[in-house]
Amino acid sequence: MGWHTDERGDAFPRAPTQEEWEAMGPEERARVVESLPGEVTWDEMAMPEGDRHFQGKVQAMDALRGYFKRQQRKVYLGAELPIYYPGERRFAPDLLAVLDAEPHPRQKWVVSHEGKGLDWVMEVHVGGDRKKDAEYNVRRYARLGIPEYFIYDRARQRLEAYQLASPEARTYVPMEQRQGRYVSRVLGLEVQVEEDRLRFWSGNALLLESEELIARLEGLLLGVQHRAEEEARQLEEEVRRREEEIQLRQQAEQQLAEETRRREEAERRLSELQAELERLGHRGG
Repeated sequence: MGWHTDERGDAFPRAPTQEEWEAMGPEERARVVESLPGEVTWDEMAMPEGDRHFQGKVQAMDALRGYFKRQQRKVYLGAELPIYYPGERRFAPDLLAVLDAEPHPRQKWVVSHEGKGLDWVMEVHVGGDRKKDAEYNVRRYARLGIPEYFIYDRARQRLEAYQLASPEARTYVPMEQRQGRYVSRVLGLEVQVEEDRLRFWSGNALLLESEELIARLEGLLLGVQHRAEEEARQLEEEVRRREEEIQLRQQAEQQLAEETRRREEAERRLSELQAELERLGHRGG
């Protein structure tokens, strides 16, 4: 169970049909899930497309993962994860999202076992034949009932988006841009290509990637440090100014005390002179 041959005679793993799945007991289901490989073969994958392909999906995944974590919403995000729909040939999209699913690490996604299929898929295209992403996958993902499918063409810096008009529909309808952005009802976000990056927006708020958040936090920290240093400098200046004021006041008090002492001394001497004059006047009389 779990291995089939396609129309070309190639053997490849495939999940049982839903009818076969429902006829199994828990132990047999567990054995089937365990037997399905958690990787795909080179024959099933496109040729490696370098850093631009890797960065295109990783940066998008990073921004989405941080956003949903901050929202405290359970969303599973995967990249190049083997996907097993009932009775279908497996595939591994560049990026996928499943809403309201536990975000713990997985080696594969078996739809019958998980209880639901994918909600959102994105393929990143850099070079080579676009037919797989732009034609074949458009038909396949729609037939599987995946609500939204995005194609990020990094070579042309273009974005295409498709959606099912209804949950029952099995043919995609191209999305229309609104002010240069596609509105993803599944993610609750707006998506656009901007300056060689795929950008996600929540209203007017741009979803930052980890490196951008770190850079912003470092900038804020640097600003805080500069303000703290300036406040410390101003405090030191204030302390110095007050010490100078205290010193001046002490000097003024000392000067006043000295002047008071001199005045008292002068008054004492004046009193003594007056007394001496009076004494001499009495004697002369």
